[in-house]
Parts: sequence; C-alpha cells; structure tokens
Amino acid sequence: MTVNDPGEVHAGSGVSPVTAGIGWRNTRRRFGWVAMAFHWLMAVGILFTFGLGLYMHSLEVGVEQFELYQLHKSLGVTILLLAVLRLVWRLFNPVPPLPPGMAGWERGLAHFSHYGLYVLMLLVPVIGWCVVSVSPLGLPTFLYNQVEWPHIPFLTTIENKEAAEAAFAEAHEVMAWILIFLFVLHLAGALKHHFISKDDTLRRMLPTKLAE
Repeated sequence: MTVNDPGEVHAGSGVSPVTAGIGWRNTRRRFGWVAMAFHWLMAVGILFTFGLGLYMHSLEVGVEQFELYQLHKSLGVTILLLAVLRLVWRLFNPVPPLPPGMAGWERGLAHFSHYGLYVLMLLVPVIGWCVVSVSPLGLPTFLYNQVEWPHIPFLTTIENKEAAEAAFAEAHEVMAWILIFLFVLHLAGALKHHFISKDDTLRRMLPTKLAE
C-alpha cells in the first residue's frame, strides 16, 4: 500500500480495496474524506432545506414564517457554496469509475443523474437568490442571523419586480422538485447496486467501518 494511494491494496493481503484506509483525496477505488463530507453534508442539507421550504409556505405571514425564510435562505447559500467547493474538488481529484458490467442505459442514466444533480445544486440556490434580490419587499438576507448576504445588484433595478419575482419563484420551485426527483433516482441507483448488483458503488462513499 502506498502513501499517495491508500485505496490500493496488494493482492493476497485479505483486505478489501474498498474498506482499506481512507485518505483525504479520492483514489481510483474509492472516495476520500473530503468528497464523502461534501456528499453527505449536501445530501442532508438539500433534504432539510426542501422540507423546510414546503413547511414555511404552509404558514401564515408572521414572525415564524419570516424566521424560517431567513433560515431557508441561509441554508440555500450554504448549499451553493458547498456545491462550488465540491465541484472544484471533483475537478482536481480522480473519480472512481462505474462498476464493470453495467448496461449502456444504466451508464447513461447514471451520468444523467450525476450531471443533473451538479447543475441543479448550483441553479436552485442561484434562482432562489434571484427571487430574494428582485423581490419588491427588498428584505435583506442575514446568514444565520449573523452576516448580511448581498442582493444581486442588477436585479434590484428591474422595474416590474412583481412579474420577475413570480417568474423566478416558479422556476425555483420547479427546479427544486426536479432536484429531488434526481436525488431519489440517485438513491435508488445506489441501493440497487448495493442490494441487487452487490458491488462496491455505495460502500466506496461510506466510512470504512460502515462499508465493511
């Protein structure tokens, strides 16, 4: 086993290459700690933020709804920043290949869901930022009630703010639902690989003990 590639295991060692030591960076066999942290933090964050969005829309206008909107916006900005960092990390790290033996349609579906998730993890919060920036109310965004997040400057000067806000809000909602659909598709694929195909696709994104 080499220092630079903790996922590589010598033949006959009796150690699974997937459950071998995990480093910060990805290897050709599995994901590293940084990629795993991005993956699971964003998965939880996306589900929670989506659920929060549904709940806050069911509330009457008031203090509770305002506070939840602020939390929703804070989480959206956090997801956007994490998505950018995750994309940068992915560009400079090897990505373990898809398991051999997958049918062409399975590979196509896997690539479609992965690329779609990356695009929407960026677009959904950006469109939400547009909604806030163009809103006639002009309410500020305070990240976790601590730091003010600026509006997008050129959107604050639009004349017909009501129409623009409605258009951005609808796009934000539709894209959020598509993101959740791809999220479920991605989860179903991972579970299929683990329980039906019985390969290492899911385990290589889990910490060592959970992957065993």
